[in-house]
Formats: sequence, structure tokens, C-alpha cells
Amino acid sequence: MNKFQSTKIFDGYSTVFRQWRAEGTHCKFLHGYGISFKIVFEGDLEERNWVWDFGGMKRAKTWIDGMQPKEWMDYMFDHTFLVAQDDPFLESFKKMDEAGVAQLRILPATGAEQFAKFIYDKVNKFVLEETKNRVRVVSVEFMEHGKNTAIYGE
Repeated sequence: MNKFQSTKIFDGYSTVFRQWRAEGTHCKFLHGYGISFKIVFEGDLEERNWVWDFGGMKRAKTWIDGMQPKEWMDYMFDHTFLVAQDDPFLESFKKMDEAGVAQLRILPATGAEQFAKFIYDKVNKFVLEETKNRVRVVSVEFMEHGKNTAIYGE
């Protein structure tokens, strides 16, 4: 059976992170990027002939981690410091957050590929619930400064 697809790009986020396991590269250091991500939605059309309401993140009744979806995206990615939960300097980074010099967000892992998977997992669960399984997320493409991308999908 054929399904319709639509995409939405979320952009305008500035984040800092590091890949602490990236010995031998500059990625092991704290560095920042302008990031964006593109989500591909797939499903049957609803009564307005839409797969996904492009403004649906703002009007959703379902939340992500206790927040309205657009608010969650801003909380996670707008001027934040993303750190892997197993980073050996995590306690030092927590002190930066407590001192008010960083907005720390602790994730399972860091890097474009892991960010794509993290967003996919959160948003797909939200979309399935919000649409009562009519729509699913096919993939998330995470972009660093428009040059580097990583895609995750199932």
C-alpha cells in the first residue's frame, strides 16, 4: 500500500558539544554549530489532505518529556550544551550548568548520528501518539552548519 510523505525542517539552533571518544581529532574538544534537522513523516492523509500539519508541533495535544513539542526542541537545542551521559568530565560540566554559564542537556551519546537517532526516537513516539498511529517518522536528518549531515531511520 502506498503512503504519502512530507518533510519539515527545524532550524535556528545553536549548540555546543564534544565527542569525548574522538581521540586524535578536534571533535574531542568543545565546539559549537548552527544545527538543524529535517524530519520525514509518512502516513495516510487526514481530512485536510495533509500527512502532517507543518505547524503541528506548536498545536499538538501530546507532549515530549512533559513539554509542548516546539518548547522541547528549543529546550534541547537552542543555545545548549549537549553532553554524553558517559562523558568523563560530566561532573565538571554539571558545575558549569549550576553556575549558570551553560544550559546542560545530558543525552545517551553525542555526535550527528546519535543526535539524529535521539530526535527520531523522541519525535516518532510523539507523532504516533498524536496521530493515533496514522503517521510515523521515516527518518531524521541532523545537520551541522549545513555541510555535514547524518540520517537515522528504521
